[in-house]
Amino acid sequence: MKQQLTVRPCSWRLKEPFVIARGTRTVASSIVVELQAGGHVGRGEGAGVAYRGETPESMTVQIERVRQAVESGATRRELLELLPPGGARNAVDAALWDLQAKQTGVRAWTRAGVPGGGPVQSVVTLGIRMPEAFEAAARRLADHPWLKVKVDRRDPVAAVAAVRRGAPRARLIVDANQSWDAEDLARFAPALLEYGVALLEQPLAAGHDEGLSKDRRPIPLCADESVNTIEDLPRLAGRYDFINIKLDKAGGLTAALELAAAAQRSGLRLMSGCMVGASLAMAPAMVLGQLCEINDLDGAFLLAEDWPDGIVYERGSMRPPWPAFWG
Repeated sequence: MKQQLTVRPCSWRLKEPFVIARGTRTVASSIVVELQAGGHVGRGEGAGVAYRGETPESMTVQIERVRQAVESGATRRELLELLPPGGARNAVDAALWDLQAKQTGVRAWTRAGVPGGGPVQSVVTLGIRMPEAFEAAARRLADHPWLKVKVDRRDPVAAVAAVRRGAPRARLIVDANQSWDAEDLARFAPALLEYGVALLEQPLAAGHDEGLSKDRRPIPLCADESVNTIEDLPRLAGRYDFINIKLDKAGGLTAALELAAAAQRSGLRLMSGCMVGASLAMAPAMVLGQLCEINDLDGAFLLAEDWPDGIVYERGSMRPPWPAFWG
């Protein structure tokens, strides 16, 4: 069926500057794709992978190159060959899922064969700040079951200690965003374990994690920047316990579901994640989230503005979107 494609940039103000080891941001930029066919409109939002050089402009260029194929009715399966993994494919893929759901009345969860479709419990992330500010922020979120602490090489143990003081009952994830080396890992990990850190995410740079092994790590490790697609899995087994699957990295929900299944066959456990984006970007990730032990889908929670009728967060619990919104 013929479908009309539109793509436009969007930007969203954050509640506060979001600081990680790679830098600081105050605005989240994305693209929104709409596919219109037979009186129905499917929508998708892609933030892209900034550390791989993706921008709203570059994603738009990618989509324009395949406009004819998409408007001629390319399927989600065909899209895997038309566009590379990344934010552009994610946005179009999400719009196709949404369009199909609205055309058929069958929700994306059901079509994906994913059980549930109920609320998803999300981690809430604290960007890098001074220890006293970490403690104050954690205290405000102390009723959330999971908190993620962004750190770099500058005394991550002090940061985690401050968060633990503010939220003594929360389960903690520490995310170094590739900023450590092997010596840092050996030095910091035992102290983090004493503060009850449940998971350590991407401590070493992608491609420099060959020294990781199960007999050397006191805390379970999660690969993030080290994993994008199924092709990355063979070198991760035995080095990591979890992988963080993000729709922008994988190139959409279709590819992410395949990656999740392959990872589980490899003995890896699943975490869903996101780039900073609005509710339209989080909605398809909630389908994947039903399969994951841990979900870090707080992108819209970090924003000062969002789509009308977007996802509601209550102590980290995300209510599924209304069918009219997505899926």
